[in-house]
Amino acid sequence: MDRITMEHGGGGRATGELIGEIFAREFSNEILSEMEDCAVVLGDERIAVTTDSFVVEPLEFPGGDIGRLSICGTVNDLLMRGAKPRYITCGFILQEGVQIAQLKRIVRSMADTAREAGVTIVAGDTKVVEGAGGMYINTAGVGFVGKGVEISSGNSRPGDVIIVSGSLGDHHAAILSSRMEISNTIVSDNAPLHEMVGSLLREHVAVHAMRDVTRGGLATVLKELAAGSGLLFEIEEEALPLHPQVRDFCGLLGLDPLYMGNEGKMAAVVDAKDAGRALELIRASRYGKDAAVIGRVEDVRGQKDRGKLVLRTALGGRRALDVLEGEGLPRIC
Repeated sequence: MDRITMEHGGGGRATGELIGEIFAREFSNEILSEMEDCAVVLGDERIAVTTDSFVVEPLEFPGGDIGRLSICGTVNDLLMRGAKPRYITCGFILQEGVQIAQLKRIVRSMADTAREAGVTIVAGDTKVVEGAGGMYINTAGVGFVGKGVEISSGNSRPGDVIIVSGSLGDHHAAILSSRMEISNTIVSDNAPLHEMVGSLLREHVAVHAMRDVTRGGLATVLKELAAGSGLLFEIEEEALPLHPQVRDFCGLLGLDPLYMGNEGKMAAVVDAKDAGRALELIRASRYGKDAAVIGRVEDVRGQKDRGKLVLRTALGGRRALDVLEGEGLPRIC
């Protein structure tokens, strides 16, 4: 049998074979191999928990796939609060018609990414529904926050420096290029950011806030951080890192890279005294070579500046930025 059928979701022999031959084989570890209804894991006094769902189309795209994407998205959400990711659960909703060979590739990619990120997949579930070969993945992630680590959107302070860990819009452009059959060499940036965040924490860099740049793009992320702190965020257009092909792609389709999603970039708000060291550490880490300082956090002079995000344009103007309005196609997570 080379495709998923409704029998695979019936809870019988076919379900057991699917779990044993694909999921258990790739995700194998001491905890998962117990095959209980829930996993019992070691804990800590400060636990970070997140959940996410992934609905990308196509399932496999230049530079990644829905399996890698689901691990990266979950791990990065935990990292943005300064947590060390440890455990992940995954639920697969498979439409009838999924090719078994494709499912194997995606599950293997997911397992490889989990190993890269240092997390263990400890529980999972699979359901099969009618459809035309699609797939959705739901995850939950658990991590532990060390003593003294307090990273939150409300912690930004006047004078802080804003750093972005790399070029904007890569994932969004890769997905859209694939859907529209536009020929280019743009690849998704989907990646776990544990190395760069871990180095910042180990070196005791004063990171006040972090957010991974996903749906809604950098402008949405920074606007949310500005609103959370009640301060004024100012960024420089000429400082924004953008790959030439993505810049050309945006020009061709009339897209704004500030509102395009990534899946392997973060924005960090860092105390000014540590900004140089933070940039050095991020650039030295995997996936951070194009990191740049893009702006600062300013104190508010009046109510109109509270929670505001401003872009200083290349022509010397000031453009107020808000969160993304509308759907922001394509769906990327």
